[in-house]
Amino acid sequence: MKLNLEWIRTFKAIYEHGTLTGAANALFISQPGVSLHLNSLESYTGYKLFDRSPKKMVPTERGKVLYNFVIEPINKLETAEQLFHKSTKTDRATISIGMCFETFQFTLEKYISSLPFNVIIKFGDYHQMLHDLDKGLLDLIITPHKGDQKNLEYQAFSKERIVLVCGGKTDLGKLPSLLKEKKTKEAESWLKQQIWYSTAADMDHLKNFWQVNFKSHIDFKPNYIVPNISSIVRCLSSSEGFSIIPDFLCREEIANGSLKLVWEGRNIIENILHFGTRKKTMYEKEIDMVKHIFETKIDL
Repeated sequence: MKLNLEWIRTFKAIYEHGTLTGAANALFISQPGVSLHLNSLESYTGYKLFDRSPKKMVPTERGKVLYNFVIEPINKLETAEQLFHKSTKTDRATISIGMCFETFQFTLEKYISSLPFNVIIKFGDYHQMLHDLDKGLLDLIITPHKGDQKNLEYQAFSKERIVLVCGGKTDLGKLPSLLKEKKTKEAESWLKQQIWYSTAADMDHLKNFWQVNFKSHIDFKPNYIVPNISSIVRCLSSSEGFSIIPDFLCREEIANGSLKLVWEGRNIIENILHFGTRKKTMYEKEIDMVKHIFETKIDL
């Protein structure tokens, strides 16, 4: 295990503020994140650095020794950090945003160059995004899932509908009549014989749609596994085959006929999209600007 400078910075904040909550507020990270840093530092040093009490973190003798040893170099580093920051030509904040690749490509990508601050976009699964947001590694996430972390809050802003689509040249044969007549088993059997597209990282849309509307688990493998949903849309456009994807990612293609909307399902699946943020952040102004883009300039 290597010593992490952030552990020392967190230790200093706890020492000076006297509580985990005070340190978390000063560092703009979650209280669990502060606890994690302290536990890691105590594990690294092999000593208990604070005596915990309901109202105050009281430094042990070892904690006092460590504080006196690190306070001067840490203050110098923080001074250097401020001087370096002031020497830059423009005073730009940097925020990290988590979302799925398709959401970024369809929504924020064309607006990102107009933002007056630095942006780091990270892709990943929603569980990891929630964890990274709580720990201060992300400042904003776009997610259909909400976690139970007390440090996080969510704002619903749109929704996506999961639908069955096919390429513009696909022969639907008897499928429309089977669906209209509610011959679910026959429709399921017919669909299993068709060409299917899915993504390597996430087959949840396909699995959930099948379970909800056919009351069974999928027992076939898609013919083509591609990197992301945008790839599916491009592959299917003016071609043949089926896929199950969020409707907002293919509205333009459905409108121009390169894709067909086959079925929204007997039991419609809709996911509410949320902005996920920490309850306390130093980047509220920047986050609000990103939210404004999603709410006013993007038709989800």
